[in-house]
Amino acid sequence: MVRPPLTPQERLRGEHLGMLLRRARGERSIVEVAAAAGMSAETLRKIETGRIATPAFFTIAALADVLGVPLDHLAARAAPAVPT
Repeated sequence: MVRPPLTPQERLRGEHLGMLLRRARGERSIVEVAAAAGMSAETLRKIETGRIATPAFFTIAALADVLGVPLDHLAARAAPAVPT
């Protein structure tokens, strides 16, 4: 199955999500947070840099839990403002 390319909006949303997660991680190491969330450090690095722009829900839920960030906070702030 071929996955359709991401839209510019989806890419921007992924970058915003990554930035929010990076800020929430603070001074904790990427290895520590990734391990606690049950993923590789490389996967977390890709999410934080926006290279994985649409991570799975359960991946984000695990990260939110480890980082102590409510999912609704991420959802509300990850979506970039749409120009009108």
